[in-house]
Order: sequence, then structure tokens, then C-alpha cells
Amino acid sequence: MSVPRAFSCAAALKPTLTAAAYHARMPDAARPAMQRLLAFLILLLLPFALSAQAVKQAAPAAASTQPHPQVVLRTTAGDITVELYPDKAPKSVANFLQYVREGFYSGTVMHRAIAGYMVQGGLYTRDLQPKRTHSAITSEADNGLSNLRGTLAVARGADPNSGTSQFFFNLVDNRRLDYVGNQSGLTWGFAVFGKVVKGMDVVDKIAGLPTRALGPFANDVPNPLPVVDSAYVIGEEAPARAASAATPPPAPAAAKPAAKKGAKG
Repeated sequence: MSVPRAFSCAAALKPTLTAAAYHARMPDAARPAMQRLLAFLILLLLPFALSAQAVKQAAPAAASTQPHPQVVLRTTAGDITVELYPDKAPKSVANFLQYVREGFYSGTVMHRAIAGYMVQGGLYTRDLQPKRTHSAITSEADNGLSNLRGTLAVARGADPNSGTSQFFFNLVDNRRLDYVGNQSGLTWGFAVFGKVVKGMDVVDKIAGLPTRALGPFANDVPNPLPVVDSAYVIGEEAPARAASAATPPPAPAAAKPAAKKGAKG
């Protein structure tokens, strides 16, 4: 009977040649050349390593700008930049951004201004004709945001869930417009979904314009009418001008927050 061989390959019995041993066996004349080659490879790969590290560090900073998109309203009175809160009012923000991206607000006017209270727009054309809108959205007035000066809120009718394209800017702290309860439209309040971060002086200038009765409104129409030339999301391409939104139902005659005491709506 033959005796099994422990290893069939003589190479398996050969000790592994380490890098140190290999370097020790390298001829002295070849060592400088090898060192120069290694240095060259390190210098060649270093920019790629630094670039990858920079991208890795920049990624969290870029992501931090996404949660609160900003929209610029370019009006004949000046630019107004608003920051939106999709984390607090996702439906209201998505609704507003849809109209912005469709170019719906181009050519609309700020049709209502009450000094010491609010400035409203988002539905009517220069001749005070309402544009057709998408379906109304569910109110998010119970999101914990208060109608403080500079905030942006959804305008609506008596039904809390009747808001479409209209919005208003609070000129003062209008806490009485905040959510109190779901007993009625009066207690439900108005949903805040953003705030002015630049151009509040423009909003104040609109609020300071003389007002008059015009078209379907008995009063509070600014003279001259401030027109929204365009609206766009910062970082996105400006939308083409649109006459109306797609597949819309007729808009309510006048969706607006309750008039300030002493002022007729």
C-alpha cells in the first residue's frame, strides 16, 4: 500500500516571501527607482481621494437645504421670497408648489390689502376675474404654526377645507386666526405653511397702498393693483406662463380669511 503524500506540491512547503524580505533581496540599484514609482503613484491617487472626501462632506450640507424650499414672487411692487414648511404643512406646501411650477400665479394680483392685518392674492387676474383652480385641499391649521407677522397662510372660504390657490401674508401677529378647535370654520383657523424671509418691506408697501372698491369687491382693493409677474422655486427653472391649472373645477367666488373687526370683507 502506498503512503499518502501530505502535500502534492512542493511549492506549498515554500515559506511566503514577505514584502520586507522582497525588499531586502532587491538590488540596491533598483531601490531608488521603486521608491520614486511609489511616490508617483501616491501623488497620482491623492487628488482622487481628496475629491471623494470633499463630496462626502458636502453631501449633508446639500441635503440640509432641501426640507424648506423657497419661492420667489416677483411683483410689480418688488420681490418677495418665502420659505415653506413641508414638514408642518405637507399638503399646503405641495399645493402651493404645484401652482408655482405650473406658472399659475403669473399675471395674478394682490387683490386685498388691509393695513395692520393682511395682504391677500393668488386667484384673480388684472381685471379681477378668478382663474380656474385644482380641487380644494384639507386644512392643516392644526399643525401648531401660528399666524404671526410675516407668515404665509392658506386663504379659504367658510369651509375650512375649501382652500385652493389663494394665500395671504400676516402683517401683524394674528393669533386669533390660529386653530382653536374643529367645532366650526371660525374655530378651525387658517393654515400657516411658510414665512417671508426676504421682501417683507414689499408686503408692507402693498399694505400701505390706498384701497378702493373694484370689480366684485366692495373695498380693500389696492390702487394700483400689485401684479405677480412670475413665481418660481429657487434652484429650479422658472415655469412657463400658464393661463390656468390643468383639469380644474370652478373656483369659489371669494375665499379669504375673516375680515378684521371694523373692516368689511
